[in-house]
Amino acid sequence: MLKYVVALLSVSLALWSGSEWINHWLFELARASHDSSKLLSQGELALYTGREGSKGLYLAILGQVFDVEKGRKHYGPDGGYRFFTGRDASRAFVTGDFTEAGLTDDVSDLSPSEIVALYDWLAFYQKDYTPVGKLIGRFYSESGKPTAVLRQVEASLAQGLKLKAQAEKENEIYPACNSEWSADRGGRVWCSNKSGGVHRDWAGVPRKLFSPGSGKARCVCVRLNDPIRSNNPNLQQYKDCLPQAELCVLSQD
Repeated sequence: MLKYVVALLSVSLALWSGSEWINHWLFELARASHDSSKLLSQGELALYTGREGSKGLYLAILGQVFDVEKGRKHYGPDGGYRFFTGRDASRAFVTGDFTEAGLTDDVSDLSPSEIVALYDWLAFYQKDYTPVGKLIGRFYSESGKPTAVLRQVEASLAQGLKLKAQAEKENEIYPACNSEWSADRGGRVWCSNKSGGVHRDWAGVPRKLFSPGSGKARCVCVRLNDPIRSNNPNLQQYKDCLPQAELCVLSQD
């Protein structure tokens, strides 16, 4: 796993230049892959629920086990995150499904973007809590080696990081519009030099940007004096909105 994470770190540093959080948690992933050598069975982990008579307060995420005793008010029997203790409920970290069926480590049908969000949670625990070891089961074998399932999850992570990097790059080129809706005025979209969280020296005009093959569109701000980007065939003007207008009122039909 260490070789994989180090390779992923190199790729991600190139893709995510300037994004400190991604650099930090990928470094932590590499560190954790060889720091924690203790192996626990699912039965052993189940003894760490924080309830009376239990051995402590542990949880697992993606097969990595953490001591969350210092967060007892959150993870203890009366805490809002008590569902996670004594087990690996990785799936619920991103789905919010705290039923018994949802409190599972089966993440096979999560999207690449959801896997990235799951690794954000893993990074949080590696930063704030003490790693204990690895859980024998879906993600680690009895010898502590990564399983084929974990390899698949890591591949999905790499895909998710790539997609997120592409989305951030696109947002720099086509920043998102500001938008609002009210019962009185209906909907409207507009552009400013800070819309989409992209600070720039131009505002742009609202356009629909369609994703090829999906038929879905989002509102983006387009710089009209950039002939290449403003003539993108996936862009479309808003109905009844002047081509140069920085604000468009959305049609009700």
